[in-house]
Amino acid sequence: MEYIIELWEGFKEVLYYPLFYLGKNPITLSLILYLIISIGLLFYLSSIIKKVIQNRLLKKYNLDVGHRQAISTIVRYLIIVIGLIIIIQATGIDLSFIAFLAGALGIGIGFGLQNITNNFVSGLVILFERPVKVGDRIEIITENDEKVSGDVISISARATRILTNDNITIIVPNSNIVSSTVINWSHNDRNIRFNYKVPVHYKEDPEVVRKVLLEVANENENVLKDPAPRVLLTEFGDNELVFILRIWTTKYIHRHGTLRSELYYAVFEKFKKHNIEIPFPQRDLHLKSGFEKSL
Repeated sequence: MEYIIELWEGFKEVLYYPLFYLGKNPITLSLILYLIISIGLLFYLSSIIKKVIQNRLLKKYNLDVGHRQAISTIVRYLIIVIGLIIIIQATGIDLSFIAFLAGALGIGIGFGLQNITNNFVSGLVILFERPVKVGDRIEIITENDEKVSGDVISISARATRILTNDNITIIVPNSNIVSSTVINWSHNDRNIRFNYKVPVHYKEDPEVVRKVLLEVANENENVLKDPAPRVLLTEFGDNELVFILRIWTTKYIHRHGTLRSELYYAVFEKFKKHNIEIPFPQRDLHLKSGFEKSL
């Protein structure tokens, strides 16, 4: 029993032995363990609180996923900042000295962490201003002048993740989204308009074509009834009348090629049923005189 007590006393001596001093405050092994465990718990609990706020509390108010994610992320950042202040104050460390030390270190490492700081601040700008939010369909030009198109699935402190139609996740630094031109297809709402070109032969009655195209649009369940689809006669081409089938949708903004294919299949079947001819390119060849007659 005495051996156990002596061992415990030795262990306590090691735990509370000053390793170094931060100002006038001794830094011991127990203090370091306390900070590691406390900060780890703080980040873990803040992530749980964020999920509860996002998936339970805010969900009751019928907010879209982008708004819920932005609000819950900001709340998590506030909890972490307040929690860190409380944890450090509980250790008895002089915060004024830490502020001075952080300022001195900030000057030294700030240049090396410029990109990280820039992305973090840009992430806060995105969360507060919400030019893009989780669930939005966006297009952005990368540093290599490549167009990236996809759905925003998360906005973190450093980067925004975009999921493409090919199920590929592209991680874009937040600073790129703030400083680049971003096309947000669903910034206001999820209603997106598409225009599909439909050429027909000159011999066809435009009113019949208009009626058939509207039937195709109204029979497709992915086309909105309000705003209603429209058919426009836009061009007298060389070989055809050019119509535009204008529709609105909320379901296929990320796969508009699929919707176009569905409508074109239906248009082809309807045209075949009503004997409406789709033109093909024609060229008239005029031969000038002067050719030698064959013997």
